[in-house]
Amino acid sequence: MAAIEILDLEKSYLVGFWRKRPKLALRSLRLTIEEGEVFGFLGPNGAGKTTTLKLLMGLVFPTAGSARILGLDMDDPRVKSQIGFLPEQPYFYDHLTARELLNYYGQLSGVPAKGRAARVEQMLARVGLSDSAGMQLRKFSKGMLQRLGLAQAILHDPKLVFLDEPMSGLDPMGRREVRDMIQELRHEGKTVFFSTHILSDAEALCDRVGIIHQGELRGVGAVAEVTSQKQGKVEIVFCAQAVPAGLTSLGAEARVSGDMVNAVLPEEQQDAALEVLRRERLKLISLTPVRRSLEEYYIQKLRPTEGQREREEDRKGVGA
Repeated sequence: MAAIEILDLEKSYLVGFWRKRPKLALRSLRLTIEEGEVFGFLGPNGAGKTTTLKLLMGLVFPTAGSARILGLDMDDPRVKSQIGFLPEQPYFYDHLTARELLNYYGQLSGVPAKGRAARVEQMLARVGLSDSAGMQLRKFSKGMLQRLGLAQAILHDPKLVFLDEPMSGLDPMGRREVRDMIQELRHEGKTVFFSTHILSDAEALCDRVGIIHQGELRGVGAVAEVTSQKQGKVEIVFCAQAVPAGLTSLGAEARVSGDMVNAVLPEEQQDAALEVLRRERLKLISLTPVRRSLEEYYIQKLRPTEGQREREEDRKGVGA
């Protein structure tokens, strides 16, 4: 059973001074998320990522289309107990302590009173906030608040977790901590659907990614497949203080850093390049094929196709 099935979901808003002009925020989205996978929803600011999450969470209503979550209609009340949600900019009552806040959310999410206190302590320990459990939230850093937000999202042990820009505003250490927690959720068999525009985090975490731009899904692919495509080039790293003339003649693009040289050249010149290194008695450090990055895939999908350009011109014509 798929964790999420999105069927032609659309959302439009009325904008303008008199709110009479419709603006399409999400265009006929069809997408399936499998159980147990970490899915990254990628796109620039204003692409429709948060709109999609709000529709699935039931925070806003669709203009058209539908979705099924864990085999149930997305507006079925039984769905709520099986999902957790961390918004991009969560607001917590800052006069409460971390322990008080989780106890409050535990009551809201139906955690049984008998084991609630123990569950709260378990979550505080899991996100590394046990020592700060009695501290008021107004004294928390951005990273601490984000970890607390994750704790409230998984407090009731949901099967599906929605995270909206979970690494937003975090320093490198905070991002690493959040990434580790998402990986733990995957190992527990939970499904994680998160939006982000930080491609390195998506590449490190996701099983699959979807690219959305201007409310339109531009592509979906497995990260392993997207990044494993060869580019017809190899990268050679070896010890030297200058680039051998023989490598330059083979069309290598080389960069010297101290006593190390990093050279990229066509794959068909690989054997000839190794022969140059052997002849010059240079030490080979590594030889690896150049792979396509997630960033390249992302940029490619953001470029409009001919049909998309025509639709954009039509919209401009209607607006005129």
